[in-house]
Amino acid sequence: MPMLGAILPPHPPVLLPEVGHGREREIAATGRAMSMAAEEVARWDPDVLIVASPHTILYGDYFHIAPGRAAAGDMSAFGAPQVRIQVSYDTALRDEIISQAQAVGLEAGTLGQRDPALDHGVLIPLYFLQRAGVHCPIIRMGLSGFSSLDHYRLGQCVAKAVEQLGRRAVFVASGDLSHKLKDDGPYGFASEGPIFDKAVTQAMASADFLQFLALNPSLCERAAECGLRAFQMMAGALDGLAVAPQLLSHEGPFGVGYAVALFPVTGPDSTRCFAIACEQAQRAHLEECRAREDAWVRLARLSLETYVRTGHRLERLPDDLPSELTSPTAGAFVSLHINGRLRGCIGTIVPTQENVAWEIVQNAISAGSRDPRFPTVRADELDTLEYSVDVLGQPEPVDSPAQLDPKQYGVIVSCGQRRGLLLPDLDGVDTVEQQLHIACQKGGISAKDRYQIERFRVVRHL
Repeated sequence: MPMLGAILPPHPPVLLPEVGHGREREIAATGRAMSMAAEEVARWDPDVLIVASPHTILYGDYFHIAPGRAAAGDMSAFGAPQVRIQVSYDTALRDEIISQAQAVGLEAGTLGQRDPALDHGVLIPLYFLQRAGVHCPIIRMGLSGFSSLDHYRLGQCVAKAVEQLGRRAVFVASGDLSHKLKDDGPYGFASEGPIFDKAVTQAMASADFLQFLALNPSLCERAAECGLRAFQMMAGALDGLAVAPQLLSHEGPFGVGYAVALFPVTGPDSTRCFAIACEQAQRAHLEECRAREDAWVRLARLSLETYVRTGHRLERLPDDLPSELTSPTAGAFVSLHINGRLRGCIGTIVPTQENVAWEIVQNAISAGSRDPRFPTVRADELDTLEYSVDVLGQPEPVDSPAQLDPKQYGVIVSCGQRRGLLLPDLDGVDTVEQQLHIACQKGGISAKDRYQIERFRVVRHL
């Protein structure tokens, strides 16, 4: 088999004795498992390693694959410059992967490199693999803001390229799990952290790769996971192949989940093709969302779809709108998501239209066409969009951050003409400090500025 298998290693710098200075003993099970997995990969005798790392350059709309013929990196950032690794790149295989990706409409290539040095998500797995005797060329790949299915498809492209060139390849999906497993950990605790780790390690132990694709994006965001998209890419590289899964270890004494898993390929298996099942699940989810949309969300969808398809705003409102939309005025935000990831969000703090309905019409169009963080929504994306509409209550001033609650209240910070707003109950925003920091960033307000704070409630429509 051209794809010999895959290894899922974590990348905590403290795992290396040169960095840990004894603390590596606190994750000794991870160290032993990494050595075992590396020794097994050495027995497979691969021609090339395909390494996907969350710390390689990441773009929202592009899969970056490292250019050049060779690269090196060291652990200077972690106080161990003596740990230095050099690799060569399999340039012919890289070109073939890019060709396969472009053939199926995936944006992938070597553009946009910012730092040619190997990142620690690559260095740490290679430290163990080279120590075990694996010194073959590699391909270094970054993740992206694309969907879970697109990461899987890129993995399929890797497998096709490997087969086309007759390489014997191992996929290295570098990634830690949740960063929110303990209150005293560097990132604190979230209840979603242990849930995420349990789901992912169960998928590793059973080789149920569909679970890598089906995890709720909101859960993943709140768990502050690291490696899931690398795992999704790995699953695509093993599409249609039987594997003998080995979950070698899982621990998290520092509040971050570290798991080591190994997947030797044992032969073909046509039942292990997960892209179709993922597409079916996504379609079912979108149908459920559309079935429960209320008048606020239906109006947002109609507004953007009309604008994208015709280039014009709605000429008149639908006749069946409730009076809560046509009578009052209020500020409103419209948010767009695709596969759980933000695709646009624009709103107004105070009313600018004659009623809430027209406020939603205007802001739905703006969310899809004028959010500077994203390109304009395309017609082929319309059926994949999920909408939410937040209707804002009247802002009220607060005397101190103690009167804020990021789950109940949105926040507005003001300093002269500069103003930043953040809606309530957002994934990954769990503290008042985070909420204020992000709102200030959005308003171009520094921590040293004296600013006023207002809070507001919203009625959220999904």
